[in-house]
Amino acid sequence: MAHHHCTDFSRAQILRHAAAEAGRGLPACEPGMPLPAGTGLTRRSMLVRSAGLALSIYGAQSLGVGALEEGVAEAAAGPANPVLVSVFMDGGIDSLSVLAPVGDPHYLRLRPKLALPSGVGTPFVEDPRLHWHPAADGLKRLHGEGKLTVFPAIGYQDPDQSHFTSRHYWEVGALDPRERTGWMGRYLDRAGSASNPLQGPAMDGRLAPALASAKAPVAAIDGPGYSLWGPNVWGEIEEEMLAALPRIGAAQRASDPALSGTGAAAVQAGVLRRQLEPFAGDGDKPAFASPVAYPDGRGEDLPKSLAAVAAMLGAGMPLRCVAVNAAGEYDTHDNQAEDFERGLRLTADSLVAFQRDLEARGLADRVLVHAWSEFGRRPEENGSDGTDHGAGGASFLIGSRVRGQMVGEFPGLDRLDDDENLRATSDFRGLYCALLEQWFGIDAGAVIPNAGGFARPALID
Repeated sequence: MAHHHCTDFSRAQILRHAAAEAGRGLPACEPGMPLPAGTGLTRRSMLVRSAGLALSIYGAQSLGVGALEEGVAEAAAGPANPVLVSVFMDGGIDSLSVLAPVGDPHYLRLRPKLALPSGVGTPFVEDPRLHWHPAADGLKRLHGEGKLTVFPAIGYQDPDQSHFTSRHYWEVGALDPRERTGWMGRYLDRAGSASNPLQGPAMDGRLAPALASAKAPVAAIDGPGYSLWGPNVWGEIEEEMLAALPRIGAAQRASDPALSGTGAAAVQAGVLRRQLEPFAGDGDKPAFASPVAYPDGRGEDLPKSLAAVAAMLGAGMPLRCVAVNAAGEYDTHDNQAEDFERGLRLTADSLVAFQRDLEARGLADRVLVHAWSEFGRRPEENGSDGTDHGAGGASFLIGSRVRGQMVGEFPGLDRLDDDENLRATSDFRGLYCALLEQWFGIDAGAVIPNAGGFARPALID
């Protein structure tokens, strides 16, 4: 059975897709609905869609092709920077299923059908009232190794239960519907490079609003590899033709204005083809090899995307902030038990594989993963074997250098908020401030509005 999404969720997807197609305009917005961060940011397609990677660059309109090439090379040759991989669990994940309060009588009363049975799942060692969902076994293992920090009830004061609005707040790092830049984009504006779009890639081919910047170039990558091809041309002739393409383009860049843009694009296409050639494969099969086995995606992109991120980092590509979408979809108004388990299991298993991949490559100390969702679900199940929009949600921080200690307590079900939802015991803006200062080493006040008002949890050892 497929999910029956709320209208708000479907509308959010339409608007966000339109925003990612910069310059094409947005459909009409309902009153009070914030425009996505990055709306109107001009896109520059640096290469032609083909059998491999399609790369779009945002925020580099005035950057010459040579400067762009030099910027990527300079960033790759510089010191190894810390990397943050943001994994979005789309739709509002049910925190009371990821970590279920199995012994709580309020839980059994509120969820007569959806409650996790008391004999199912492993106790969460930091709060034995909670049991890990069996599908979250990968997260449980990482937590047992001290490589996962749990936020059992994260959110913000006076929560908005609109998918679109709440997600916007998380993306921009502020409760401001008018903000047009993402919190990671503002970090890159301050600490990133003016000529390295690979510092901020979104791995699903569309601009991630959290990466939307004011001046630093960022990218949208559609797949891990890139290849060019010519109709009815193959073998040695094709190779010679593709090798000649950037030389021909370079010759035309100095010619009349009508040809200079085409020449510049040809040069950049040749540069990127050479840089990304190790990642080009045959169809859906990448050419690079991973040192660990990733789970079968079963039509989901998450395992492939994470494997590509690890391979790109292993090849020395200068990534700094990466946006990835989790497997599954968590707007579980109906059929929750089956759909939630399927998405969570593949997401958890993929995150374990990514951590093992980084460890095998000697990169684990450089990379942190933040998995998040726009809100949690209501404690009380609905009449369709599902749950509706709630407040306090679950978030996870994964990496070899995390402290692995819970942030914010589980608030219990005996004192819900005024809307009968789970109360938040930590604020996502405090999490962002801590990441900026403890992981990236910059003043959070330069990125997060009113940063001084948020407590910073200790996240990094």
